Amino acid sequence: MKPTTGRNVVVVGTQWGDEGKGKLVDWLTESAQGVVRFQGGHNAGHTLVINGVTTALHLIPSGIMRPGVTCYIGNGVVLSPAKLLEEIEGLEKAGVQVRQRLRISEACPLILPLHAVLDVAREAAREAAQAQGGAGKIGTTGRGIGPAYEDKIARRALRAQDLKHPERFAVKLRELLALYNHVLMGLLGSAQLQFAEALAPYLKGGALQFEPIYAEAMRHAEELKPMLADVSRELNEAHRNGANLLFEGAQGTLLDVDHGTYPFVTSSNCVAGNAAAGAGVGPGLLHYVLGITKAYCTRVGSGPFPTELDWETEGTPGWHMSTVGAEKGVTTGRSRRCGWFDAALLKRSAQVNGLSGLCLTKLDVLDGLKELQLCVGYELDGERLDILPLGADDIARCRPIYETLEGWSESTVGVTQYDKLPINARLYLQRIEHATGVPIHVISTSPDRDHTIMRRHPFLG
Repeated sequence: MKPTTGRNVVVVGTQWGDEGKGKLVDWLTESAQGVVRFQGGHNAGHTLVINGVTTALHLIPSGIMRPGVTCYIGNGVVLSPAKLLEEIEGLEKAGVQVRQRLRISEACPLILPLHAVLDVAREAAREAAQAQGGAGKIGTTGRGIGPAYEDKIARRALRAQDLKHPERFAVKLRELLALYNHVLMGLLGSAQLQFAEALAPYLKGGALQFEPIYAEAMRHAEELKPMLADVSRELNEAHRNGANLLFEGAQGTLLDVDHGTYPFVTSSNCVAGNAAAGAGVGPGLLHYVLGITKAYCTRVGSGPFPTELDWETEGTPGWHMSTVGAEKGVTTGRSRRCGWFDAALLKRSAQVNGLSGLCLTKLDVLDGLKELQLCVGYELDGERLDILPLGADDIARCRPIYETLEGWSESTVGVTQYDKLPINARLYLQRIEHATGVPIHVISTSPDRDHTIMRRHPFLG
């Protein structure tokens, strides 16, 4: 008898990341047997709150907190062996079983110390250029994500499978170091730069050194090799055997290298379609796309933000969002910029992701605001637009067009039934649905796993 195939769900951020994807992935894994990361690196940060205990994840899929769920790191992820093993050790100290449940694609490009060094040096060069009227910093996390993706596209990357072949690894590493040191010493003046203490062991006079990088990689290889796998094959087999799979995106749609606020973007494709390429499954296996969106907007780092508010002055709506929402980046600790909900932005996200439904998070943060502003479009050069334009330059010149809605004074914290929400909260949700054209299927009313309103379950059709 042929086994029944499973149902697969993709979870993506629809804004600039930090929408609360980790909680929803963790919550949905109650119905899944496998969770897959398909892009990004340890620049991601997913926060889970389970029974009052907070856990921050960066590389390991959020499903790791559910016993018995298999977690996969797909080929679209750039992998830092050092950071992955650090994360594994932290979880194991907390009593979470990881190594027996984690499968890592052999095709993952590796992030090594050389990538972080180049990332930091470039941002320093951009900062110096800004002082002379240049474009300025991108706002990267300095973790080597961009340079690792560059190596992948240039077909010179060291991949996870190279860890199994020390001699081959050494040859490729020497070739990379020759290139990187040419750029660092010749173009970026690395000998004059101050690098963080964590990067110092790999440098001498501003030049990257072979021995410490190679020796560390070989130590990591012994721990990682038992977890390496043909993830594409395992995912397809799991699907044929009836497993439900959850594909977990990192960052957000407006940070996508093709569809985001370029050049203030990340180095990978964050959209739902990349779940297929970044994990090795056909697009026909992606049955439902859940877009995660905050009840307002936030952004970390540089780049245009049409609905941004003053979030540093006490008593303002932006300050309320920042403080009540605890808007600090999980990975960087940087304060997030805050602003009103942008429906025109979300229409762009719905278009490029093919959203089946929305999950709206942090509704409770808006409790107590007397009025809410909802951006429904922009004015650009005298023309009215109802969808976010492409590219940072045009977006920076957009003036938001707002509708005003009444707020609510009642608490929504922990509410788990839709009809128990304040009437004005429900009217706000309905207006978002109408303005974006996407139904809201899930509502989160606090960071806790169980404080969730389910209107339509993604795994149940």
